[in-house]
Amino acid sequence: PISKMSEAYDKFICYFKLDKEPVRVCVTGAAGQIAYSLLLRIARGDMFGADQPVVLHLLDLDFMMESLNGVVMELDDCALPLLFAAVATSDTAVAFKDIDYAILVGAFPRKEGMERADLLKRNVSIFKTAGEALNTHAKKTVKVLVVGNPANTNCLICQRSATDIPAANFSCLTRLDQNRAQVQIAKRCDVGAQYVSNVIIWGNHSSTQFPDVRFSQVQVGDTSHLATGLINDDTWLKGDFIKTVQTRGAAIIKARKLSSAMSAAQAIVDHIRDWTYGTAGDSWTSMGVVSDGSYNIPAGLVYSMPVRISSAGQYQVVQGLEINDFARQMMDATAKELVEEREMALQFLS
Repeated sequence: PISKMSEAYDKFICYFKLDKEPVRVCVTGAAGQIAYSLLLRIARGDMFGADQPVVLHLLDLDFMMESLNGVVMELDDCALPLLFAAVATSDTAVAFKDIDYAILVGAFPRKEGMERADLLKRNVSIFKTAGEALNTHAKKTVKVLVVGNPANTNCLICQRSATDIPAANFSCLTRLDQNRAQVQIAKRCDVGAQYVSNVIIWGNHSSTQFPDVRFSQVQVGDTSHLATGLINDDTWLKGDFIKTVQTRGAAIIKARKLSSAMSAAQAIVDHIRDWTYGTAGDSWTSMGVVSDGSYNIPAGLVYSMPVRISSAGQYQVVQGLEINDFARQMMDATAKELVEEREMALQFLS
């Protein structure tokens, strides 16, 4: 029980002589398939490093508790030195108590025949409740990553419902789209994905997103090249490349009969690690953040943009990138979809 953690923690620190206090991380939808791929990654140090102990707060619905307790048993059986404790609960007051990070994976899934308005209506309630509970129980410095779809608008509702937590502490996951785009470029250039940098995902985590490689760099040997120059195929870059990234999730569902889980978990790890420790050098990453009006994106939308992150974990939107006519058209189209989602969600919220 969370009430016994303080006493147990004191004993833990005394016994292990830790240099760092455990980081408290809440994962919602914790009995689901994404969480099943994610939790081990967090608990063994992939997200926060090999010297950072963690406490996992695992939240799911009442009817999922038996399954979630089984997940906790498995985590115990991994005998992980960095896992101080794992708490399974269906109570947001327990799940969000004094947490440092909230990874909101759980959301109402879109079912066959469901209209987008119906999906938004169900999720507005979920993320309004989550935002209010975070506001009441979490640290005011908590960083919140929304994964459950529609992620951008769910993040917007959650952020607006947590009035005492800074807007900059909320983001939604578009790192999965960035990783997908990065791999497509890497394959085209016959290099490893780690040699591709500065791919941008603009906009919504949906089929209107704009994967932008105009500024992407590809390292070949000791030399860095623009991806567009190496590929030298504008038709592919504006056609099949964009379509592949936009529809990758649907393609995986068609192939697996299940949504992306392993790759989503990896993207979550990448996102939180960069948001905690910063991006390297002049490189940037893509995050869905609350727009400040940069690049003529309506202020207040949760819109994916390129950001640089300091070693203290503070992000800044990359400024001064040239927006050509094609990019403007693509960016405005995904912004239009997000404005429509926002207005629909706010109508339900009111």
